[in-house]
Amino acid sequence: MTSTGGAPQSRTGTAPGATRTRFRPELQGLRALAVLLVVVYHVWVGRVSGGVDVFFVITGFLITGGLYRAAARGGIDLRATWTRQLSRLLPAITVVLAAGVVAGALLLPESRWGPTIRETVASLLFLQNWELANNAVDYAARDDAASIVQHFWSLSIQGQFYLVWPLLVAGVAIAARRDGANLHRRLTGTLLAVGGASLAYSVYLTVVNQPLAYFHSLPRVWEFALGGLLALWLSRIEARPELTSGFRAALGWGGVFALVSCGLLLQVDRAFPGWAALWPTVAAAMVLVAGQSGHRWGADRLLSGPVLRRIGDVSFPLYLWHWPVLVLTLIVTGEERLGVGAGAAVIGASFVLAFATHRFVEQPLQALDTRRALRTGGILALVVLLGAGSWYGLTAARSSVQVEAGSATHPGAGALDPTFDLASATEAELAPSLVQAGDDWSYHRGTWLCGPSPERPAIDNVCTTPAPGPEPPAKRIAVVGDSHAQQYVASLMPVAQEHNWEIIGMYRGACPFSTASESAPDDVGCAEWNAQVADELAEMQPDALLTLASRDVRPGQLEQTPEGFVQAWWRMHDAGIPVVAVRDNPRPPFDMPDCVAREGRDSEACGLVREDVYPSIPPYTMAPDLPPNVSFLDVADGICGPELCPSEVGNVLVYMDDNHLTATYAETLAPMFARHFQDELGWQ
Repeated sequence: MTSTGGAPQSRTGTAPGATRTRFRPELQGLRALAVLLVVVYHVWVGRVSGGVDVFFVITGFLITGGLYRAAARGGIDLRATWTRQLSRLLPAITVVLAAGVVAGALLLPESRWGPTIRETVASLLFLQNWELANNAVDYAARDDAASIVQHFWSLSIQGQFYLVWPLLVAGVAIAARRDGANLHRRLTGTLLAVGGASLAYSVYLTVVNQPLAYFHSLPRVWEFALGGLLALWLSRIEARPELTSGFRAALGWGGVFALVSCGLLLQVDRAFPGWAALWPTVAAAMVLVAGQSGHRWGADRLLSGPVLRRIGDVSFPLYLWHWPVLVLTLIVTGEERLGVGAGAAVIGASFVLAFATHRFVEQPLQALDTRRALRTGGILALVVLLGAGSWYGLTAARSSVQVEAGSATHPGAGALDPTFDLASATEAELAPSLVQAGDDWSYHRGTWLCGPSPERPAIDNVCTTPAPGPEPPAKRIAVVGDSHAQQYVASLMPVAQEHNWEIIGMYRGACPFSTASESAPDDVGCAEWNAQVADELAEMQPDALLTLASRDVRPGQLEQTPEGFVQAWWRMHDAGIPVVAVRDNPRPPFDMPDCVAREGRDSEACGLVREDVYPSIPPYTMAPDLPPNVSFLDVADGICGPELCPSEVGNVLVYMDDNHLTATYAETLAPMFARHFQDELGWQ
């Protein structure tokens, strides 16, 4: 994936212990194999393959080797190093981002404009992984449709590596020179220490918060360090007599088969990085150690062949192009997955664009001196920023809908009340607008003060929105669980403001309040989080706890109340805390704002048949041994009519994505919440 400007062809003076800068055709083949796996898995399998991890190893191998040789020759020119890398990366990146701005404005639904603009700028600044990491932490965004630049997360990590790694190697070289130490030994020790710490953190963070670990930079450092260690030791390893031709051939094929099978045998998207990332990275290391086997059946004969070498040459632009082509094709066709023919067309188009970018962008700029190439890349980057800015201006113009939820023009859920006078309803602008929908999230309402629990490390955020009045809060309500519990904060907040209540929130994505991990049974971090939250609540003693009563409200009547929910309620009963359990909302099998943009407002095509998603008898009423401290708030009649769960109600858009309510619509449920607290808990 990394643009290297072509592998070095000539031998140069080689530092002791360093791998010579000779052309390694098998490395180009490995790069080709990795990008093909990424593309094929994205297009047809719908999973990640581990190919990106191979790119990290290759990047660490190439960059560390070059930096070590430069340091051994006398010193590292940091400015020249950074300039050289930027001049190689920016041209192709900016061309793809500029094309994405144009195509996105023309083809993307309005609901995706805002996030795409933000992620485009983040990608240009090599910060896309942190943008996605923030979304992973919030988790309202977890089920959002992928953006056309989502794949830039890995390039952002590489860009950060290019910035920091030369500083690390230069610092080690200066210290070694000052101490009269052996640079090879000192750098080896440093990479082992840095890589070991990163791997340990990767394993830890993958357990406690896998989505954050996936996009976080630090859990990936060890993969670059592994490549760096190979660069330092490969020439010595290759000189070992044990590495016979036959052994090299077996090692090379073992690495190839391990890499190809990684995405098939591992749930890469749930287990990575952590220990699981050792699979593709060690596979890549095996191929590099095997090198040129000299065996007639060696894997290097395949990897060094003209086809894979040619694909390796265009692997960087191919990686850049395949994802936006795929996402835009899915949007235009309205399909969730492409068939063989359509997928082949996407891959073919991506190859054409990749070869064109390599031929007409990368190669001409590589022929220029570094400064002119960087200047050209900078101009292209400015074009991207101007295009994104213009698109943002259009987005802002279409985001100007400001309404009062529950008003006469936008009654929202109030329009489903049997006593509502339909004759008084008037046609008005949809709120939130389709452009605003993706950002209309409950957490954006109110002022939140957040911080980690001082005594329970699994609870990384306890958030409080203070009572509005100067007096101490009349009541304190804890809202706990995943994003589906969190979304009802928008329903609770108007009531809390009216009655001087304080709201305390503790959330973890895809982890509803239970005694188990309901969304992913093997998620140890979720189970630990739930246990510590229960202890925190018992100590905190809020006046009530609001959480989910059910989950999986999907077509096919899959709604359920897990046993773990009931056990968690019993824990609250023993702690003396009343529980308000709210029925979950339906989860459409498609992105609702996209459907509205495609089918038009209030189209039945975007609605859900109520009896398909909501059983007539809620599952929690049939759960055995319910504790007496629980009262149930059924929001079904506030989201669905007698027969249909529509896409908009009372001129208010119901969903912000494919499963979460917009904050505007959730706010119109406030009267239902107020009645429940008054009637069931006796609060005034």
